[in-house]
Amino acid sequence: MSQQVLPLYPTGQRPRPLRGLYLEHRLHEIGNAAAPFIYANFVSSLDGRIAVMDEGRSGEAVMAGLANPNDFRLLQELEAQADCLITHGGYLRSLEQGQFGNVLQITPSDLVEWRKDNGLQPQPAIVIASASLEFTVPPSVHDHGQPVYIATGREADPARVEALRQLGYPILIAGQGTWVEGAPLVRSLGELGYKCAYLTTGPKMLETMLRDRKLGRLYLTVRHRLLGGEHFHTMIDGPPIGGAGELRLRTLYQDDGVAPGDGQWFASFDCV
Repeated sequence: MSQQVLPLYPTGQRPRPLRGLYLEHRLHEIGNAAAPFIYANFVSSLDGRIAVMDEGRSGEAVMAGLANPNDFRLLQELEAQADCLITHGGYLRSLEQGQFGNVLQITPSDLVEWRKDNGLQPQPAIVIASASLEFTVPPSVHDHGQPVYIATGREADPARVEALRQLGYPILIAGQGTWVEGAPLVRSLGELGYKCAYLTTGPKMLETMLRDRKLGRLYLTVRHRLLGGEHFHTMIDGPPIGGAGELRLRTLYQDDGVAPGDGQWFASFDCV
């Protein structure tokens, strides 16, 4: 792991350690139950890809060439500050098939201790946003005693809703159709007493949070490489979002990595 990053914005700062970089943002202190603070994190190539389609795996989206240890450390620091993680059914299906690693628990010992020192529960609650409700809750969530909520739309399959309710999962109706919408989901989280939620979903949930003006901050890692590919995902796959997409740069750091092609920028933006 590269131990130092160079602050580019705000200017006039000296190189500093990567470890603890995002913990200094104190995200868990920003929101409250009346207005939960929602933040998201993405990693992108210079040509805007957050995932490309792997033709050899039935067109599944993969993060080839993007994931790296330094970015992962900062992802864990963002997770450590949340009292609630918002994930989605697609991730759980991929997790069950072994396509992605499990990031639903805080595992580094220093971050576990950080949560304890800052008055947070040992592990964050989990909210699963899903339209289809076709997923399996991983055993690790129950093993760590994490509260689990299922968020879906009012027109979701009633049989699947009832099946999940019978398994003991509280159901959050957060949308008029089948899809989860940003504003009602955030309202439900506040009613449950959650103050700070980390959005670990894909483009669709990011889009609805932006459109509903519920996203507080966006973290973005930009790898210094081009991926190409004809079929790919970007952070926003839907129609233009206009003023809802306006952001203000908050911090920017350069990480040179340890080998050619490892360089990246770590940026954070406030939503305006």
